[in-house]
Parts: sequence; structure tokens; C-alpha cells
Amino acid sequence: MNAVSITPTVEPRNLPAVTPMQMLQVAVERGDDLEKLRQLMDLQDRWEAAQARKAYVAAIAAFKAEPMRILKSKQVNIPGGAKFAHATLADVCDGVVAALSKHGLSHKWELQQDGDRITVTCILTHEAGHSERTMLSGLPDDSGKKNGIQQIASTVTYLQRYTLMAAVGLAAKDMDDDGRGAGPAKPKITEEQVANLKALLTEVGANEINFLKWLKVDSLSDILATHYDACVKAIEAKRNGG
Repeated sequence: MNAVSITPTVEPRNLPAVTPMQMLQVAVERGDDLEKLRQLMDLQDRWEAAQARKAYVAAIAAFKAEPMRILKSKQVNIPGGAKFAHATLADVCDGVVAALSKHGLSHKWELQQDGDRITVTCILTHEAGHSERTMLSGLPDDSGKKNGIQQIASTVTYLQRYTLMAAVGLAAKDMDDDGRGAGPAKPKITEEQVANLKALLTEVGANEINFLKWLKVDSLSDILATHYDACVKAIEAKRNGG
């Protein structure tokens, strides 16, 4: 009878990954030169930065899976009858800050002013150390009867609101739906109506940016179709001294 040769199989082992810090410790123990140590220290810095970014991305993904509820406490009344509510900066903060903290995330703002232009930067930071910045700029809000300080404060608040929304990936439509995103989208005004509003604003000498701030929308094309007539009346009132 012929003998049967059996070769034992060796299962591959999952060896733990060697980190740059471990490599650095070995290099120190064997007395490697300073240049080698410097290269390993640079590698360790890059490795830590990559790990921090991975932790940030994972935290953002977990944050976005949280159920969001953003209340709309500010009532806006457009001359002509249209009334609606929108979320203020405080509403947005109340809706997202607790969820951010739950996943090791925090935010802060930096302010700069160059002449009349105001720049707000929202810095979103993970506890592991990685940060990302979102920046927006604008001019003082001279709508209504605001003094100089109030004009600046209004623009700062507006920019803080939208940089935080952009930093956490919260769209304006989420705020319109109290963060639920439920139900069919409401129809917006047509391109022709956008053009008509632009022409009216130019005709009466109104500032389009301030008009958008007053309506709490990002652009004229975001105006709901049901608010179009009221917007026309509001602009016409400015022509008539209203």
C-alpha cells in the first residue's frame, strides 16, 4: 500500500499592525541616528492626523444618523398676508449641539471684518483633534431701522447660522421641515417670477441680499410659490415709501 503524505496546513495569522510610535521606540533602543528618528517622528505625526480624520468622519456619519428636530420659533410676516416660521440660530444650536457632543464633536466661530465685509468661520472639531472649517462672508444688514452695531450683529448671526448648517451638513429644507424632511417638497417660484422679482428690486433700489435675509432664504429661487404675490407687494411698498 502506498503511503499517503499529508502536509499540515498553516492558518495565516492576523498580526497586529506596527505603528510608527512602536517603530520609533525600536529605533531609539538600537541607537539609530537623529535623521532616522526625525523621519519616524514625522511619520507618527502623519499617522495620528490620519487616525484623527478617520475618527472625525465616523463621528459625522454617526451624528447624521441621529434623529434631528429643529424647532421654528421665529415668525415672519410679509406685508400682504404671507406668514411663515423659520428656525433661528438658537433653534439650530438647540437642535444639533447635543447630538454633536454625543459623538465627540464641538463647534465654535471665528469672526473677521475687512472694511464692510464680515467673515464668519465655523470650526467643527472632533475630540481626537481633527477640525474642519466652513467660511461665509457678507455685508452689514442695513434693512429696517438698525444702527451700525445692529447691522453687523444681524449679519454675524445670519452667517453663524448658515456656516453651522453647512458644517454639519444640514440643508435649509431640513430646517423648513423641522429637521424631519418628511412630506412632499413645496413648489418654488418659477424662473420668470425670479426674474420679475430681480427687476422689481432693481427698479425700487432695494438690496437683494438684505431682501433674502429678511425672507430667511438663500436665493430668490428658494421662495415658495405661495409667497410670490406677497413678495411683490412688499417690494412695491418700498417704492411707495412703505
